[in-house]
Amino acid sequence: MTIRVRRVAAACALGAALTACGAPSTPHTSRPAPTASTAAPSRPPTLAPGPAGLTPVFKNGPRVDGRTVALTFDADMTADQGPRAAAGEHFDNPQLIATLRALKVPATVFMTGRWADEYPAEARDIGRDPQFEIANHSYSHYAFTGDCYGLPTVSPDRMKADVERAYTAFKKAGVPNAMPYFRFPGGCYDKQALKTLSAVGVTAVQWDVVSGDAFATDSDAVARQVLEGVRPGSVVVMHCTRSAAPATERAVRMIVPELRKKGYRFVKVSELIGATDRHR
Repeated sequence: MTIRVRRVAAACALGAALTACGAPSTPHTSRPAPTASTAAPSRPPTLAPGPAGLTPVFKNGPRVDGRTVALTFDADMTADQGPRAAAGEHFDNPQLIATLRALKVPATVFMTGRWADEYPAEARDIGRDPQFEIANHSYSHYAFTGDCYGLPTVSPDRMKADVERAYTAFKKAGVPNAMPYFRFPGGCYDKQALKTLSAVGVTAVQWDVVSGDAFATDSDAVARQVLEGVRPGSVVVMHCTRSAAPATERAVRMIVPELRKKGYRFVKVSELIGATDRHR
């Protein structure tokens, strides 16, 4: 049986044209300088495999472990959108990344490998900033099931290779430590997809709050939807592109101070997964 997110607010947000995020072209000084004594990063937390060894699926963190919330941003660029980028369409949003940095909001970026190929310097800049973490959103942004918001599909025999190709693209761009987390394009998956990806060793990451930001022009409505949906441990799905999610950056500027007033602390997905594993 196919398991899908089927919320009205998500219908537009998860189409094939969703596009991605980037980093500011100007240098910033918030990240610490590397030193020779810097310890090697520890292994990121993951969830144990599901029944019959299926890829585990994570939707939200513990509800009783303080007021934490993870903002996630899908960097969507499909394999066939190169001509649109060449024609001048912007599949990045430097201002959004700059705003997250200015507000000191940690975030997880689910990036397609195709996007990393298009914007290697920006992928590297985000991936080397400890405020952010980059996770896998497939290489092609093709669906891993049929009937997924009109997306082209990846055949079962190509799913594993598509995910691994994305990690190769991250490495080529200079991203040092891409996370072992995977978000299905469109949020669509079934048992076959979970079984196929079990060999990759990733945790599939979904969400429990849909921002409705893709193709939205009303940033107030996007902010309101997020603020009304967030609970302790929530994972919020958003997008960061100048062409297909133009209201997101302004919405973030409204969301962050309001959630902080309510006592929320922003974290990356890895922290929520780690907390979930400790509660098991």
